[in-house]
Amino acid sequence: MWNWLFVPVVSFLFAFPALAAEVNVLSGGAIEPGLVAAADAFRKVTGNEVKIKFAPAPEIRQRVGSGETPDMVIAPPAVLDELVKSGKLDGTVRVLVGRVGIGVAVRDGAAKPDISTTDAFKRAVLDADSLVYNRASSGLIVEGLLQRLGLAEQTQAKTTRYAGSEMMEHVIKGKGKELGFSPVTEILLYRGKGLQLVGRLPADIENFTSYAAEPASKSEASLAFVRFLGTPAAKAIFVAAGIE
Repeated sequence: MWNWLFVPVVSFLFAFPALAAEVNVLSGGAIEPGLVAAADAFRKVTGNEVKIKFAPAPEIRQRVGSGETPDMVIAPPAVLDELVKSGKLDGTVRVLVGRVGIGVAVRDGAAKPDISTTDAFKRAVLDADSLVYNRASSGLIVEGLLQRLGLAEQTQAKTTRYAGSEMMEHVIKGKGKELGFSPVTEILLYRGKGLQLVGRLPADIENFTSYAAEPASKSEASLAFVRFLGTPAAKAIFVAAGIE
């Protein structure tokens, strides 16, 4: 249904000269650090401007489904598949950007609980005064994890969920033993701003959300940017930002 594009950066430079155009991107927030850096690199190479709006996956589905027309959408493949099926994307070009794991966060100054093993993680969750996570892709993963571990009923009354990144401010301003769950990349954006990363979920229960990019328009600039995201240079930028 699509072509996986991995274009060497040298070929990219010759194939896509500066177009002095603008690419409007609607993307999931979990890859923000890597995507912003990749967009800066693309801008320097081509002269094209990249403007990015970030939103949770359910909001991306709703906004594009309701008629919003970005030049490119970056979201979990399942969301892109839905948009292709509904005719909002044509599905001919898609690049896998990477995947992001879930991390646990506490506010600055709070004690970091032990989450090194699944048993330790379960104890930390049960011992917490409150749990905070979103309703986007990562929040659905956390919800499913708590159900699989048999913790859903025990933690329901002390759980707060948000549509997006508002949960970060909740944890920063919180009290007591409060745990926040979010993509590692998003937690790191708040490092030094009131939030600290405890660590990633234990390896045996870790789960990842994958993100792929697909142009919604056939402009030369949007096709150039999606191809750029498949180059080794762009992949290195994402890896440096914690996106596998």
